[in-house]
Amino acid sequence: MSEKHYAVGLDLGTTHCALAFVDSDKSEGEDILQGLVAIPQLTAPGSVEARPLLPSCLYLPHPDEFKATDLGLPWETEPDRICGELARNQGTTTPIRLVSSAKSWLCHPDVDRKAAILPAGAADEIPQISPFDATVHYLAHLRNAWNGQFPYDPLSRQEVTVTVPASFDPAARELTAEAARAIGIAHLVLLEEPQAALYSWVNASSGDWRQQVRVGDVILVVDVGGGTTDLSLIAVTEQNGALELTRVAVGEHILLGGDNMDLTLAHLLKQKLGRTGVELDRWQLQALTHGCRIAKESLLADTDLDRIPVVVPSRGSRLIGGSIRTELTREEVQSTLIEGFFPAVDSSSRPANRPRGALTKVGLPYAQDPAVTRHLAAFLGRQTGATEDLAGFVAPAAGASFLHPTAVLFNGGVFKAEQLQARVVEVLNQWLAAEDAPPARLLKAQDLDLAVARGAAFYAHVRRHGGVRIRGGTSHSYYVGVESAAPAIPGMEPEIQALCLVPFGLEEGSEPVAAPQEFGLVVGEPVRFRFFGSSVRREDQVGELLEEWPEDELDELDEIQTTLPAKDHKKGEVVAVRLQATVTEVGTLELTAIPVGAPGQHWNIAFNTRGRSGE
Repeated sequence: MSEKHYAVGLDLGTTHCALAFVDSDKSEGEDILQGLVAIPQLTAPGSVEARPLLPSCLYLPHPDEFKATDLGLPWETEPDRICGELARNQGTTTPIRLVSSAKSWLCHPDVDRKAAILPAGAADEIPQISPFDATVHYLAHLRNAWNGQFPYDPLSRQEVTVTVPASFDPAARELTAEAARAIGIAHLVLLEEPQAALYSWVNASSGDWRQQVRVGDVILVVDVGGGTTDLSLIAVTEQNGALELTRVAVGEHILLGGDNMDLTLAHLLKQKLGRTGVELDRWQLQALTHGCRIAKESLLADTDLDRIPVVVPSRGSRLIGGSIRTELTREEVQSTLIEGFFPAVDSSSRPANRPRGALTKVGLPYAQDPAVTRHLAAFLGRQTGATEDLAGFVAPAAGASFLHPTAVLFNGGVFKAEQLQARVVEVLNQWLAAEDAPPARLLKAQDLDLAVARGAAFYAHVRRHGGVRIRGGTSHSYYVGVESAAPAIPGMEPEIQALCLVPFGLEEGSEPVAAPQEFGLVVGEPVRFRFFGSSVRREDQVGELLEEWPEDELDELDEIQTTLPAKDHKKGEVVAVRLQATVTEVGTLELTAIPVGAPGQHWNIAFNTRGRSGE
């Protein structure tokens, strides 16, 4: 039986998953033989089809909803969970039983991501599962699809790259890696989705990418998928006469994407129905949202279509046919999406933040401002110094208020609508022209739904066999909070300093880094660790202790609440330790506390996956 015959790329997306591969034995140099796995899935009761995309949806049916023969797949299945196209379709009529956006919940810091909380807000009689279990289920479905096509080369024996948003924090990365290990993936690496998109572009060019970019270029990758907006900057550098790619910045985690657009269109149609006397409840609005997604994709893909009917199931029996009918027009889609999500704004614009209500339901931390262009302006404005230390780059032009991209690559299903690509390029080039900078070039991407999976497979191949690599390492500097020793003052907590654990750009799999200072570690009783990250502080080195910092330079991450075993120490004892951090080959962050004078002992400090209120 062969081992690591294939390099596999797995796109674990918010709205859909895909599986691509490179046949490493038949690929040489830049002549890469790629393929896609058609994923068997239920498309209707009793009907199985193999499709290139697996919708990231789980449907939890009522025990009497289907016959056992309706839900058969080429492998053993769980009758209480339906995955893929049928799940998505059933969700349009019974959204209360549909699990979606599990990936967004997987990185939600305020919930226990291993608790059964999905579908969110479901009634007590509806079964629920955790975001982690949903992720495992999607991965298991993809594993079974792979093993069905390649029974003599199981996925467990291949080099597998799973993609994550560039903005995923350490806890979300660790959960993704844990889910992959749970279904038997042994040779695993995590890759940022915008990097995967650029790898796909490089691979598709068959070596011509070197003629399309030059030293000094800054490529802006704008990835707007179903649930998230992911922004990255990748610089073109040179070493020993050869072009290299270096990721220099990533954006924050922005829960803003195609799902928001579908919901906006649903509210538009709800208002249209309201003017005719038809009122919709919450679950009908969810069904209408799914209908708007399908109509939107059709209208943006087919220029000959002017309007598409949208049907919503009725909750009563008075309506003929038991459904409510309306329609969505091309003009409504274009005006709503372009002006609502991609408005023409100045480069100085920033996302609006409204005061939050004191009481709120537990839900995803969606972006408050729907304007992608304002989020883009904020991102570029924060990264003005991102290329200062790169060879071949000049300092930003005098008076530049944002980093000037020279090329743009789009990714994500939202940008299958070329009108939306054109609008972003138009707005960006207006910003550049206002600062006397040349316009950004458009790099042509192929098959935006599959680019991430294809790029991940290409990356898995070049990691082992050589080829162009995007350098960059960690996308953030990471810090741990250290309490200052000070007398107690009523009403005031001890001051916190931030100790740099991992510098910006530390390469995955490199040697552990350790701060030189000694610190006191409390063992044997409940404690909490506070963590911070920064995407803009590139100069801080391991062991640097920040006493103060601008509010917008450090973001607080998940804290860890735990009780470290006392071992040979007394409960509550303060042990002198040094802190050591490692970024693994997988791309996860590990923190270890090593007692001074006892190098054989240590405490591993695992990133919290149970929410900020967990233990």
